[in-house]
Amino acid sequence: MKKNNIILIGFMGVGKGTVARAMVKEVQEVGLASHFRMGGKEEVCGNGTLVPYKNKAGTEVPVPNEGNKEAGMVGLASHFREDGKEEVGINSHFQYVIDTDDLIESMENRAIKKIFAVDGEAYFRNLEKKTALWLESSVDNTIISTGGGFYRQENLKNIGTVIYLKSSFDGILKRIKKAPNAKNKLKKRPLLQNKKEAMKLYDTRVKEYERVADIIVDVENRDLKVIVKEILGQIKWK
Repeated sequence: MKKNNIILIGFMGVGKGTVARAMVKEVQEVGLASHFRMGGKEEVCGNGTLVPYKNKAGTEVPVPNEGNKEAGMVGLASHFREDGKEEVGINSHFQYVIDTDDLIESMENRAIKKIFAVDGEAYFRNLEKKTALWLESSVDNTIISTGGGFYRQENLKNIGTVIYLKSSFDGILKRIKKAPNAKNKLKKRPLLQNKKEAMKLYDTRVKEYERVADIIVDVENRDLKVIVKEILGQIKWK
């Protein structure tokens, strides 16, 4: 069964993380309630107040932590059910962002570049596979930005709605070079170190991105807010 996530795919450096963060901001601004599930399960209400939960026996379960850091970050109420299960409201939509490369770096306690250099690409792709399985089993109502090769995961469609952020290769390079931290952005992407090889890889992947995508959005030379509104306008809310 497909989860209620949004998965952003596209070539490295196209701006998946930037778009994901902007989408969350837009959803917050229009006042949509949200919840996030990650192992333990959490209910989030969209009115900015912390509320108790009544279990099936009718007993009121107090909010465990009024200083909940994550709830404060998004201005939403949050609490856990004592039975470990989540209670989801009708207007539960996207308020959280996960980046698959960040997850892998945390899991390995080292940078992507170091993983490639020491253990090679095959090892990294296996880490992506493990991450994809975890996302399918443990994450819902979340915007997921991915690495350039993550689209090849067999369970991709089960994780959520796949959105391909489309741009030309030159457009991607221009975007990276315009960034304040351009040097670091290029440095952290091992497969972009050789421009000729990177172009070949781009040409190979473009058709594959289009094949697996549920929605295709052209992002080249477009305002971020316009891109976000186009994406949100095409999503079928559950």
